[in-house]
Amino acid sequence: MMMLKKSLVSLAVVSCLALVGCNGDDGQAGQAGADAVTGISLSPVGRIVLNANGAAEIVQYHAASQTIYAINSSDDSVEMIDASGLSSEALTAPLSDSNLNATALTLPTEANNVVLGGANSIAVSGDLMAVAIEADDQANNGYIVFYKGLNAGTPVFLNAVEVGNLPDMVTFTPDGSKVLVANEGEPSKDYSNDPEGSIAVINVTDGTPADTATLIDFTAFNGMQNELETKGMHFPNPAGRTLNGQVITTTVAQDLEPEYITTTNQMAYVTLQENNGLAIVDLSDNSVKIIGLGFKDWAGLNFDGNEDGSVSFGQYDGLYGVYMPDTITSFTWNGAPFLITANEGDAREYFFDVADEAACIAAGGQDYDEDDGCLSFSEELKLKKLTAAAGSKLEVLQAGGEIDGLRVTNMLGDDNGDGEYETAFAYGARSFTIWDQNGTVVFDSADDIGRITAAIHGSAFNNGDDENEGDSRSENKGAEPEALTVGMVGDKTYAFIGLERMGGIMVYDVSNPYNSAFESYVINRDLTEGLEAGDGIGDLAPESLVFVAAADSPTNKPLLLVGNEVSGSLTVWEITAQ
Repeated sequence: MMMLKKSLVSLAVVSCLALVGCNGDDGQAGQAGADAVTGISLSPVGRIVLNANGAAEIVQYHAASQTIYAINSSDDSVEMIDASGLSSEALTAPLSDSNLNATALTLPTEANNVVLGGANSIAVSGDLMAVAIEADDQANNGYIVFYKGLNAGTPVFLNAVEVGNLPDMVTFTPDGSKVLVANEGEPSKDYSNDPEGSIAVINVTDGTPADTATLIDFTAFNGMQNELETKGMHFPNPAGRTLNGQVITTTVAQDLEPEYITTTNQMAYVTLQENNGLAIVDLSDNSVKIIGLGFKDWAGLNFDGNEDGSVSFGQYDGLYGVYMPDTITSFTWNGAPFLITANEGDAREYFFDVADEAACIAAGGQDYDEDDGCLSFSEELKLKKLTAAAGSKLEVLQAGGEIDGLRVTNMLGDDNGDGEYETAFAYGARSFTIWDQNGTVVFDSADDIGRITAAIHGSAFNNGDDENEGDSRSENKGAEPEALTVGMVGDKTYAFIGLERMGGIMVYDVSNPYNSAFESYVINRDLTEGLEAGDGIGDLAPESLVFVAAADSPTNKPLLLVGNEVSGSLTVWEITAQ
């Protein structure tokens, strides 16, 4: 080889001499480029149980102080967890290890003479923290309670700002100039009081929040229910019925229940979970438009809707999923915003207190239960309970009998309003979806969650979130994707999806939203059949996910923070680029 190389060089020299001029010597080699990320792996490096009774819910991260803030709804407090000492050393016993410490910040019990209830959400930006707290009395508006001093590690109460009814989620715009609040406005148990859902905007100037909020309501859409339904929205309520002597009337503004917000500095995108819709707010003038999300066709996809103790996938023509997303987040691709939703699904069901069954019947209730009380409204029933139209796809589904126990809504599928159903609509889509800014589906994970968890866990898939019983959620929303976040590792963008019932985390590469692909799946749970939450089986019911960039991480690698509602645990996963 060396001799051949010398010969080639000699030929090159001879050839060069025969020419008028020659190329110069090769220059020095350039610097090596950065390694491209081809994948990621996750390992648990931090964990703490905030409350053994559960309720470690919404999580936030303050980069300047390397502090994790978490709602502990069992104690009505905010837990401050010092993450500065974390290293890349993986936990040796991640189901039970605890290497983090927390300090509780007690929240106020009243604001402006209004008794406050539980905290629902938390957000941080710069030196500010905002906590969403509902009123103790369902009829009263809730408050956003502000604290400052996060940079010094000692939050101090600043003020409390009244917002709408039942503030369920709070967030800052990326530049910290506004605080946005999703006020869910759920009805009272007997529908005697049904507040309007709304979105609150609180301006922040020079790090100080305003004393009042601007409320954005949906009254402009009253009278438009039929039009919105044709766009793929859902309005389940007891309108027209009489409860406790009161004829129920429900406007669109009352029925819409904002759930979760993702925002840029210009636009906010708000999930309307029970209504299967999305509200888009232009923050320059607070104008609103509403998009219906439509329905997912399960035909041709693998679906297990039968709790028979095994993996029993089938494909069912005439079965649809109502997306009903909970968490929403966003990222940018080619300069345009793209939205990601976790399609959990949620049925409306309300019980109120009565003396006995006779009192429930007299009050106009739908049903009576000794434990729950009088059922004022429910849209949920088993698929076999629907009356199928002759020759319909539903009739074929019922004849097969495989998914008779699947929970569906009785408010959809009756095409002509004659009381007979042509198709069936189940809650949620058992997936996550990427949408463009116009509400068009770009990518849906289809049947991935069910297939992948079944491949890994076998008949232990579709488990419950408080005790280990395999295949116990197949008839009711499956693994139930709820929590969601997105972040960049190297030059790639990844989505992380928390499965509320199963307890695991799905990871997808969404760098190109039109070519998204499954990347990984992790779970920190002992699935031994028969064990319960109190047996120390690991992390149960991920409610909140937060991505921490490498530049802000105490380990100098990206982190994923997971707040687990049922186990009461907060777990920190370190993300390593491959």
